[in-house]
Formats: sequence, structure tokens, C-alpha cells
Amino acid sequence: MNESTHDSAQFTPIKSRLSVSFEFFPPKTAAMEETLWASIKRLAPIGPRFVSVTYGAGGGTRERTHATVKRVLDETPLTPAAHLTCVGATRDQVDAVARRYHDAGIRHIVALRGDPPNTQARFTAHPDGYQNAAELVSGLKRVADFEITVGAHPEVHPDARSAQADLDNLKAKLDAGASRAITQFFFDTDVYFRFLDQARGAGISAPIIPGILPVTNFAAVQRFAATCGASVPDWMAELFQGLDDSPDTRQLVAATVAAEQCLRLARQGVTEFHFYTLNRAELTVAICHRLGLKGGATAGGTQSFASGT
Repeated sequence: MNESTHDSAQFTPIKSRLSVSFEFFPPKTAAMEETLWASIKRLAPIGPRFVSVTYGAGGGTRERTHATVKRVLDETPLTPAAHLTCVGATRDQVDAVARRYHDAGIRHIVALRGDPPNTQARFTAHPDGYQNAAELVSGLKRVADFEITVGAHPEVHPDARSAQADLDNLKAKLDAGASRAITQFFFDTDVYFRFLDQARGAGISAPIIPGILPVTNFAAVQRFAATCGASVPDWMAELFQGLDDSPDTRQLVAATVAAEQCLRLARQGVTEFHFYTLNRAELTVAICHRLGLKGGATAGGTQSFASGT
């Protein structure tokens, strides 16, 4: 049996049990908005479990996040989830945002502590605000019976006192009412499985969904990884070396790397993936196609909602 046949034999049963979700960020300009909605249109036929929209540091994108999530709800067949943080806001202010989401029909919140604004080196909770994500989850549950997703850090959050403290924090968020966790991106599958074993050993039984970041710009990923505590394997640096001025080749390499990462995870029992799309569809479509999720395989997908123009 040749390698491609061997891959296909393993590949066929995997696709029937996989589900995915996609993350977007709210656009800042008309051109970025056009790109976002073209990407949503392209990815929608894959049938994600939900799509999430991020929330800027200090609530800087609050209105744009709300507008994007509401439009996803009103104009697409997709289920939206709104990110919400506790940075730079009182409890009452955060609760008001949550009520506004609920009133608009949004039932899923991705609850995160949030990153500090650029003017602060480290996170400092508002004196009258939620002090951490576990408190935020509890507060959201008092506002309404939201479905809540939280973050997890396979390689330890940079602000955590220790790996155990980070696990304790994750457990506190889930115990407060969250249904699942999505991980920070990682590239070594062993990192994820070690973390999963540690979480299960700590009594965490909720789903921990791997966050997948297709690499569109390797230098940017290296910088981002340094700020969030994620490691970048040497073999990735070697793969992307010399491709700065070859975007087409870089796209092919990026799709191959991320697809193989997902296939390795799936073959070891992972059934759900969350993709950090960076508002671009092509890499995520290619990876999902390789996983057997082919709804968005044709250019433009199946347009079943407003085009966004």
C-alpha cells in the first residue's frame, strides 16, 4: 500500500466525526470588512459549530465586535459567539455588554481575562471589575444562561505563577460554568497531549479544543508566540526559511503543516478544531478539505446569505 492510499484509509473514518469552529476579528476599515465577509461567505458551507469574533484590549473594538456578531446572526446561517473580556471595565459595564448581546439573540460568549492595552505592561484588573476570567464566567452566568467557552494554555500562560496554578485557573473557569476550553495555538502535537493528560489528571473533564493557527507570516508568528508563551519548533523555521518573497509557496507549506498537525491530532482521537483564521479563508478551507470537510471547496462556496456589500 503506497503512502497516499494509507493516508486515505485513515482519513475516511476521521471526517465523519469531526467538527470545527472559526475565529474572526472585527474589521477596522471598509476594505477589511469586505475581506472578512468574503471569508465568512467562503467558510460558511463547511458548517462550523460556531464562529467567534474577538474583542480588543480594553474593549477597544466593543462596537465593532457587537456589529459583526449581530450581522453574523442576522444575515448568515452561522451560530456566532462573542468574545468578552474584563479589561478596563467595571462589573456593571461588562454585565451591560453581556445583556446587550443576550437581547440581540447572542447566546454564546467566549470569556477571557483579556490582554492589557498597549499602555500597560501587565494586566491590572479594574478596582470595580472582574478580577479574572473565572469571576467573569460566574458573572456572565448571573446575567443569563450563556453557553461559555474559555481559553487554555498548553505551554502555560505567561502571567501564571506555575503550570499548576495555570491548571487551577482553568479548572476554576470551568467550575464557574464554562462548557469547554479552546487552547492557545501550538505546533507540536505532543505539547497538546501532555497538557490534556495534565488537565485530566487535575480533574478537568470538559472538552479542550485545540486552537489551530495556519502560518501566513512566519516572522509575525514568531513575534506573537514570544508574547503568549507558545514555542515554535526549529523544523518550522527551516521549512519557512527563504519563503519571505514567495507567497504562493509559503501558502502551500502553511496548508501542509497545519493539515498534517490536524490529521495527527485526529488520528489520536481529537474530534474538534478551532481555527484562528485571521479573517482569511483560503488556508482554512484547504485544511478542512484535507480533513474531509469539503463544503467550502468551490470558489465562493454556496452563497446562502447576504454578500455584505
